[in-house]
Amino acid sequence: MRQKECIAMLLAGGQGSRLGCLTRNIAKPAVSFGGKYRIIDFSLSNCAHSNIDTVGVLTQYKPFILNSYIGMGSAWDLDNLFGGVQILPPYVGENQGSWYKGTANAIYQNIDFIHFYDPDYVLIISGDHIYKMDYYAMLNFHKEHNSEVTISTIEVSFEEASRFGIMTADTKGLIVKFAEKPAEPESNLASMGVYIFNWSVLKKALIEDEADSDSEKDFGKNIIPRLLKQGSKLYSYAFQGYWRDVGTIESYYNANMEILHGGELFNLFEQKQRIFSNEEILAPQYVGPKAKIKKSLIGNGCTVLGQVSNSILAAGVYVGEDTIIEDSILLPNSKVHDHVCVRKTILGENAVILGHSLIGEKTNVKPLQEGITVIEDHHVVSRGSRIEEGRNVAKES
Repeated sequence: MRQKECIAMLLAGGQGSRLGCLTRNIAKPAVSFGGKYRIIDFSLSNCAHSNIDTVGVLTQYKPFILNSYIGMGSAWDLDNLFGGVQILPPYVGENQGSWYKGTANAIYQNIDFIHFYDPDYVLIISGDHIYKMDYYAMLNFHKEHNSEVTISTIEVSFEEASRFGIMTADTKGLIVKFAEKPAEPESNLASMGVYIFNWSVLKKALIEDEADSDSEKDFGKNIIPRLLKQGSKLYSYAFQGYWRDVGTIESYYNANMEILHGGELFNLFEQKQRIFSNEEILAPQYVGPKAKIKKSLIGNGCTVLGQVSNSILAAGVYVGEDTIIEDSILLPNSKVHDHVCVRKTILGENAVILGHSLIGEKTNVKPLQEGITVIEDHHVVSRGSRIEEGRNVAKES
């Protein structure tokens, strides 16, 4: 067995319930993003660019599509013989076995996996954030400061701060206070959910936390506060760049729309530190003679016969004749038939809207979720339907 300097543990088991019907059938990290990608592509690509070649992906909720998509990890150059990407679902051992009870318990249940590689450091990341990051630079910071735990942080508005783990650090980055989702935050320095631990420190902390019957088995609520109380050296690593938690319909929609601004906020398409994908190889797009496309992203295999503006069409989408798509996100292999108007809508994978329908119809009532209409994967919207803005439309069970 050869020792690894650093391995990554990627948490990808959450249900993502705040994304509503978008995650009814698949795990949040497997949700389509930006026309070509799935959310997990960002964390896996960051690992590839950071020379971290061993990644354990911890899955739990609706894992089939995610597992199938990751495969052997070759799309992200993570298919090496010693290490690579490995799927780690919950399992039953000789004495115990259960679903992951929290982020810390998920890592605890896979202590043997980490021990096999005997790393000096363990990087813990999530599979549901949109960002580009050099983890190797963060590791260098961790080593230079002789840190035991390093937390990547970003400044947020004080209005948003109560949604995050918030910390206070001195001028050198040493963390002196930490509070998980405080009602009245003292700082706006937010945890990104990206941690680097010395393996010896992490192992001891996980074992102590598992033995604590009152613990919620969570890094933000339990592990970090306990280590800070014990006097461990925790440092804040200030991240400079674009980062979005796409855990709600509004944040998911807005992050998709931001990539249409030509790289002003986040350049998804630059070759430097590019994002890799395991997208199916499809034929080029077909744009019909009467089609009109404005400020939109059109994926491979799409057929566009109508009008599309300020929208994202993922791979294999069909837009019929005399159909208007505005300010919308159409996920893979969805279809919109002729004479349809779709406004500010997220259309799920393989969903179908039949002809002469109006989706995202404005009303005099203040809409929910910023007026974003969401239609679940595989749902068929009947011919001539009228669906008000801000509604969540799910197929019958």
